Formats: sequence, structure tokens, C-alpha cells
Amino acid sequence: MSAYLNALGLLCALGQGKAEVARGLFAGDTTGMQPTPGWIPEREPPVGTVTAALPAWPAAWTPYFSRNNQLLLAALAEIEPQVRQAIERHGPARIGVVLGTSTSGIHEASLGIAVHQRSGQLPEGYQYAQQELVAPADFLARYLGLSGPCYGLSTACTSSARALLSARRLLVQGHCDAVLCGGVDSLCGLTLNGFAALEAVSESLCNPFSVNRCGINIGEGAALFLLTREPGPIALLGGGASSDAHHISAPDPSGRGAVQAMQAALRASGLQPGDIGYLNLHGTATPHNDAMESHATHEVFPAGVPCSSTKPLTGHTLGAAGALEAAFAWLTLDPQLNPAGQLPPQRWDGQADPALPRLALAHADSRLDGRRHAMSNSFAFGGSNVSLILGATP
Repeated sequence: MSAYLNALGLLCALGQGKAEVARGLFAGDTTGMQPTPGWIPEREPPVGTVTAALPAWPAAWTPYFSRNNQLLLAALAEIEPQVRQAIERHGPARIGVVLGTSTSGIHEASLGIAVHQRSGQLPEGYQYAQQELVAPADFLARYLGLSGPCYGLSTACTSSARALLSARRLLVQGHCDAVLCGGVDSLCGLTLNGFAALEAVSESLCNPFSVNRCGINIGEGAALFLLTREPGPIALLGGGASSDAHHISAPDPSGRGAVQAMQAALRASGLQPGDIGYLNLHGTATPHNDAMESHATHEVFPAGVPCSSTKPLTGHTLGAAGALEAAFAWLTLDPQLNPAGQLPPQRWDGQADPALPRLALAHADSRLDGRRHAMSNSFAFGGSNVSLILGATP
């Protein structure tokens, strides 16, 4: 059964909305990544902050306020007419919500706990529930008056890629007629300092697949799709997932789980490696991740595949990364937003790591070259691996 990604709302460090994000994406715009004090003591690493004006928070929904939910509301605003039409057509009980996140409202919770440490009391309006990982999905369902299946997924950096797979399953199994799916994560001191403690944060713009790579940048963003059975220009053809459980924070250096996920995605989509016109790499710019992904990509695509990591443009948006980078694949395949068939170019210093298989990294002149399928990879702590394949429909 086909499942179509018939509407997309998004925002990240590249901007707000499909058109603005597409312009920055295909230009390889890194200006949204700015050195930012205040997150990590005595350090100012580049951070991918959403600077777009966010919607005013409705007074009736004050108990549900968090920056995560505010980003989600901004993404919804871009596609709300299509969502309202789907509700009218199918009814609120036949529309599901599946979202991935890793921070939820933890930033707001940490601010409240800091007040408690100083004063012995939590601030007025403190809502413990807003740090629960289901909070964004719960808010969205309540805001729209939906009563279909509603849940959140948190598998670190594969969270929202898994959300898209779960949403497709709800359609295939007949539980829903439409699903709002995607991911959202906001900047959070806990995660930024956690990665700093792992010595994984770069002091400069991240440099994926370079011999000089030295760590990640963190970003924030939201990507929200309306997934239905109704034919549209971009289909979610399938995906593959694996869990190799190699290590709590390091990938299996053999790339075994990543290979399994990519091969499963190809089988589920009925495609061969040569059918893929673009691969959005996970590409965190950490030594271990890039080495693993290089070997895995070379094994699945021995003849090569045009590819790039978009994390120098947005930062690593953690739980939102899977959906955000699937959205970049969506933009790449969309003939209206990308009539020239451009590929997101790789932004790096051009110094390839001689110890790794050489990848066909996209540059400013790279094009889809007639192939209308794209794969997006997400690999997470704990050995969680997901690959998604999108296709442009005839």
C-alpha cells in the first residue's frame, strides 16, 4: 500500500517554511549556525537556533507551553488548512498523531527546578507533564481535537524517523486514514552539556567526513507531515530499522546495523541501490559515526550514490533529525520547490579521510540526474538505526 506525504510544515536554523528552507538547503547556507554563549559554561560553540518569529501562545493552552510545543505549533501553521480538511473528511477518531522527540519540555523543567533550588518552591505554572516524552504528541492531538492513536517515540536521534515508520504502519494496518507525524526538539542545556561531557561538541562548524572532523553542532527544529493514502507528489515508499545494541553511545564500527537498515529499506520499497538518486547521510562529524557510515554506505552502494550530510546547515536536531532530514529529501524530490533537481551540497573543508571509503559527496552542481528516489539515514545512541526511502510519484 502506498502512503503519501501530502503536506509538510517545517522550521529550523535554515528558516521557516518549505520555500525558505529549500532556498537555504540547496544553497548550502550555514549562516544559521552561530557561536552562542550561555549553553555550555565558558564555551560558545556554533548552535542552530530557530530565529523565526514563533506563534503567540494561546492563553487557553498555557498549561501546555514549552518551546518544543511552540516550534510544533509553528510547523502546524504551515499545513493547518490541509489538516483541517483531513479532519472534516475522515473525522477526528480516524486521524493519528505520532511524533519523535528527545528533549520535550526538559528545558522548561530545568528552569523550574533551578527556581526550586534557590527558593524551595517550584514556580507558579510549573507543569511536570510538559517534560514527558509524549507531551508534544498529546498537545497536538488535544489542540486539534483528535481522538485517534496518539503517542510519542524517543529513541535518541532516530526518534522521528521511527515516528514516520510507525505512522505508515497505522495506515497500512487500517487503524487510521491520516496521521500527523514527524518530530520536534528544542535547544536544551541538559543535552548540550551532555554532549560536551562526552567531548563530542565541535568548537567550530562541524565538518562531516573530513579527516579533520572533531564533533557535532547541536540545533533545534520541527518537521510535521500529513501522511495519507490519497495520492500526492511525494510518497513514503518504505523504510528499514535495526537495533544492534553495540554500545550506549558509540556505533558498531562494522556498520552492521546501518547496513541492515538500508538494505531493509530498499527491500520494503522494491528498489535497487542504483535507483536512489540522493542519500541524506546521518553525518554527525564525530570520528566514530562518520567512519561507520562511510563503510556501511560503501557496502550498500558499491557503485556510489550522490550524498551529503546537512548537519552543517542546521546542527544535529537530535529527536527531530530523522523527520527534518526526511523533509530535506522531500524538498529535493519536489519539482515545484526544486525544479532544477539540485542536491543539498556537502559543506566541509574538502579534506577527505584517507582511512575511509570515498563517498560521492554532493557539490553545488550536483543534480538528481533522472532518479526520483531519495534515502535518509538516522543512526542513534544504543545502536538504533533507521533508513527511510521517499519517492516522487509520476
